[in-house]
Order: sequence, then C-alpha cells, then structure tokens
Amino acid sequence: MGRGSYTAADWNRLKNSRNIAHAASETEIFKSTSCDQRFDPKFIQTREARDSDDHPESLPIIIGLDVTGSMGYLAKQVAQESLNETMMKLYSTNAVKDPALMFAAYGDIEDASPLQVTQFESDIRIAEQLLDLWLENAGNGRVVPNLLWYFAANHTSLDNYEKRKKKGFIFTIGDCADCRVEGEYGNLPALYNRVFGENVNKKVKDIVKDAGEKFEMFHLFLDNDFKKANNIVNLLPGHTMVIRTDEIDCIPEIIISTIQMTGGMDLEETLKQWPTEKLPVIKRALSELTIKSKKKGLFF
Repeated sequence: MGRGSYTAADWNRLKNSRNIAHAASETEIFKSTSCDQRFDPKFIQTREARDSDDHPESLPIIIGLDVTGSMGYLAKQVAQESLNETMMKLYSTNAVKDPALMFAAYGDIEDASPLQVTQFESDIRIAEQLLDLWLENAGNGRVVPNLLWYFAANHTSLDNYEKRKKKGFIFTIGDCADCRVEGEYGNLPALYNRVFGENVNKKVKDIVKDAGEKFEMFHLFLDNDFKKANNIVNLLPGHTMVIRTDEIDCIPEIIISTIQMTGGMDLEETLKQWPTEKLPVIKRALSELTIKSKKKGLFF
C-alpha cells in the first residue's frame, strides 16, 4: 500500500460527497454501526508500508485515536480538519517526503471492537478509510492503546525499517490517562486472544519495547487540568505531551514538529514555521519532550 499522493482537490471532492464540512455531529460523519472486517485485527495478518515509484522512501505514520464515549469530538475534528491539514502541511513543510498514514481507533477493554486499523496509504484513501471506522462510543475510560502497540510490533511489515533500518512513528491521542496494565479490570491475555485470536502473555512494558524497535512512539494527552497521563507517562517517558481539549486544532503542527525534531530540527527552528497565534500551545507541548535526534545525537 501507499501509492498515489494526497491532494487538496481529492479532499474537497470527498468532503462534499460525504457532507463532512456541514455535519453537526460525529455520527453524521462516521456512519458505520459495526466494525468492518477490513479493519478488524482478527482478520488482518499484516499491514504493509511499501516503497513505490511514487514514494521511494516510505515513512509509516500511525495515528491512533481514543474513540471511547468522551472522545467523539476528537474523531470529528480529525475528520473535518486535522487530517487534511496534517497531510497538506507534511508536504508543504517537506517534513516527510513519502508519508504513509494508517489510522487506528482504540477503545475500552469491554468494547465489542477495542481496536480497528486502516491500511497504510498515501492518497485520499487515508480519509476514506478513516471515515469508515466505527465510533463505538462505549466504555468507561478503561482504554487500551496497548492493543495498537501490539499490532504495530507484530502485524506490520515496513520497508522503512526492513530496508533502511529506520523507524516510523506512532502517535496515540486521547483524554484517558491510563493504559490498562496487568491485574487491572480483567484478564489482558484473554483480551488479546479476543482481539487478535492469538495467545499473548506479555507485559505491556514489553509490548512497548517491541513496538519501539520499529516506531518512535508518542502520546498526546488531552486534559484541561494539565495532569500527567499516569501510566502512559511511565511507559513513554519523555514522549508524552498535554494539551487542552480546546487546543486540538494544533495537533497537525505538533505531530509534524515532533517528526522534524526527531530528525534533527531544533525547537526554535521548528516553531518558526507556524502561525503566531498557535505558537504558545505548540511550544508548551513540544517542550515536554525529551528526544534524541538521529541527526545530531543530541537530546532536546
């Protein structure tokens, strides 16, 4: 997957055909009422991010969205604005020459479908598949991003990693502080078996380590009181950021800046690209990171 290129014209056609711009609620945008087998991990052996003539140096980027009941506004914002802004700014800033995006929806431990994953794509299919995900809107905050990390570690095949020994990126975004760990709210091995049809008996910290072999992993925590994201902070030290729920329009810039800083750009140089009115939010979020630059061998 990953052929073709994302264009503003394609986005406008899709937006108009699905009435995205004028939709008042997330249910008017995300119309699916059950999980499509195309996105169900139990039916997916491998998601591939391959190089192509269009994109000879593909960079896999996974954006995981918390879709528990309180987070419908996030999926709506991403569908209406953030996806298009992220793609257009990725190209305009040259932050990533050959992006291949995969979206994931992760939910509560008791959801019928606690994880859904799209294909890695580089064109308008990114948005088409995002819109076909099911926003279950269930659960009570017992969120399991570790399902996505397990999938990324064990069910992806990436030319960027296999050919060039370079990592892709995972950004999880949500307002729930905890990542369910052993002994909390039930039997996690049973959950992995239900979701993947596989016997998995690993600690979450080991799954994070496995995923970290292939991906740089970050979490963007949405919280109006600027609390730290509890367990995720411990699992991803120096790779968590906090913004308020009314600041989610800055997500595209934060994602792109994080990728650029990992590649060697310093914070001040990164901030010069963005509108003045967004700088306080972007700077505050990025200042929480401790990133070892691959280019400079330095920590920011």
